[in-house]
Amino acid sequence: MASPRTVTIVALSFALGLFFVFMGTIKLTPRLSKDAYSEMKRAYKSYAKALPGLKKIGISSVLLRKIIGSLEVGCGVVLTLVPGRPKDVANFLLLLVMLAVLFFHQLVGDPLKRYAHALVFGILLTCRLLIARQSDDRPEREDSREEQQINDQEKNKVKQS
Repeated sequence: MASPRTVTIVALSFALGLFFVFMGTIKLTPRLSKDAYSEMKRAYKSYAKALPGLKKIGISSVLLRKIIGSLEVGCGVVLTLVPGRPKDVANFLLLLVMLAVLFFHQLVGDPLKRYAHALVFGILLTCRLLIARQSDDRPEREDSREEQQINDQEKNKVKQS
């Protein structure tokens, strides 16, 4: 039987992965929703206008949207399908993307309802990453506790003799 921690990590990975594949696809193509795609185009134009430094280094609103959409799709696929450590890397990259998106929304002065999803999914990504990292650290702590108990028993034996 899988531990609750494992079930939580798998469920979060799968759900977050599908969400980011969906959202990234919306940024890249109008096939899923023409309205959402045109809204994304409009939003990224305002982000690019608010950051004139992007234009100086050759990043247009279209390129920015495609980079973020591609990152979301790629990392979403990894979160959904790939086992092991790459999930943590994808999780971290998506967390950085969410922070950038929150920055963009704040920069253009969007109301909370326009970026609440980025907050929620940023928190979920943080929780998933913390739970995944916690499960890796746990066996080391148990081993060190056992070693400490053995050392304490040996010290007691030395004191008694």
